[in-house]
Amino acid sequence: MDQEQRQLIKKYVDILLRRKKLIITCFLVGLVAGLGLYLRTPKVYQCTSLIQYQRQQVNPTAMSPDDVRSRTQEVVSTVSQQITSRSSLEAMIKEFDLYADMRASLPMEDVVDLMREKHIEISQERGDIFKVSYQGGDPKKVLRVTNAIAAKFIEENLRFREERASETSAYVQDELRMAKEALDQKEAGMRDYKLQYYNEMPDQLTNNMTRLNALQEQYQNNQVSSQDLERTKVMVQEQISLREELLAQQLRGAGAVPVLPGTQQPTGVLAQINQLRQNLQSLQARYTEQHPEVRRVKKLLQELEQGQAATGAPNGESAQTGGEGAVPNNQPYIDPQIEQLRQQLNNLEYNIDRLKQERAEITKQIATYQKWVGAAPVREAEWAALTRDYEQLHQHYQGLVGQSLQAESAHSLEKRQKGSQFKIVDPAHFPEKPFKPDFRKIMLIAVGLGLGIGGGLALGFELVGTSFKDPAELEVYLGLPVVCAVPAISTSAELKKRKVRQILWGVLLIISVMFIMAAAGYFWKQGMIIL
Repeated sequence: MDQEQRQLIKKYVDILLRRKKLIITCFLVGLVAGLGLYLRTPKVYQCTSLIQYQRQQVNPTAMSPDDVRSRTQEVVSTVSQQITSRSSLEAMIKEFDLYADMRASLPMEDVVDLMREKHIEISQERGDIFKVSYQGGDPKKVLRVTNAIAAKFIEENLRFREERASETSAYVQDELRMAKEALDQKEAGMRDYKLQYYNEMPDQLTNNMTRLNALQEQYQNNQVSSQDLERTKVMVQEQISLREELLAQQLRGAGAVPVLPGTQQPTGVLAQINQLRQNLQSLQARYTEQHPEVRRVKKLLQELEQGQAATGAPNGESAQTGGEGAVPNNQPYIDPQIEQLRQQLNNLEYNIDRLKQERAEITKQIATYQKWVGAAPVREAEWAALTRDYEQLHQHYQGLVGQSLQAESAHSLEKRQKGSQFKIVDPAHFPEKPFKPDFRKIMLIAVGLGLGIGGGLALGFELVGTSFKDPAELEVYLGLPVVCAVPAISTSAELKKRKVRQILWGVLLIISVMFIMAAAGYFWKQGMIIL
């Protein structure tokens, strides 16, 4: 555990210690509230009767054993519906004089619904055995009603067996047919929609985004390559211009007539040298000596200076009229370096055009993928609206398939097993203690709520308070280090008052605890608290 975690734990422990009175008060209030809630809550008693469904052991063939679990569940479910019908429960309520107070203020339908949904429970235990439970406030009436409900199973089963099986089978088959038609129609619409907007579907969004990012990166790389080629093209054009100008100066100095397409008449070698020196100074101010442009201008400047030194004329006019390097007058001269540069320039222009075509194609693809990605939210909303009730239809259809099989099996068994009947295995017994409320559970919840509310209030007061409890908080707030911290110094009078308050608080706490324990013991002896 690091230092920060220890500081945090210490901070919360300090909060609990500072606010212990508030927490203890909330704890005691929770105890009192839980005890009061338990005493005010009406006692509910419950009786349970175990019933077994006995079937006649007659099988058409040895290869078709009975499905005991499915048969019992189906019969119990159907008979339970008959027993908990309004007419049956209303007759039972009048017979045993149940819910007298509620019948005086509520209609009979509400009273029957309350009895059916809240007080009667029918559930299968194991195999052919299931239980019937009833809850109520009078233990004697609860016992009688539970036994009456158990006896109703025997009566209703004999009367509604044949009608139940045939009607259930027909109803389930009709529902299954309608559910299948609705499901087929829904699946056809989903299939057509997905085929029409496959690339714009939400499940393709990840692939589309990945491809779009790749295309955008490819487009950027294409732009960078194109810009590099453009800069290289400008540099090659400058080299060709400077080379042609230099060559023209050299040829005129040798007395030859240069024939160079696209060249301009120079104004003199000295002017060119001065211009190149200015360009070199400007480049050196921005780049290092190893930059390609600086090196290129240096080389051209060196060549012009060497040519100027060789001619010995201030205007760059050659004093030589012949010799080994002389060029005949009016004879065209082709420089291999210029031709190489022009070939390189043609290649650059070709590559630039090719990159432009690729960029146009990439732009079209990016637009397509952007369209697909932009349409994904719309398709997702439309697909959600289209498939909103598909899962419910599918689950409903699957449930009806199972119910159809169960209904057919039940119908077949009903025709062959006429002697099946219910038998009360364990009748209901007199309830000695209430089923609800649970004293332990209520008190645990009350204590937990009291402690939780107390801790929450303590933490809330600490958060709302503006005082500083720790030097580190003051350092964070002021942004200055705390050199030392002086603890609170209380006077003797303040210490006496504090001690008196602590004694009074302790006495009050002891009295409260003793009062709560005495009240709980009294109610327990009176039978109002049942553990």
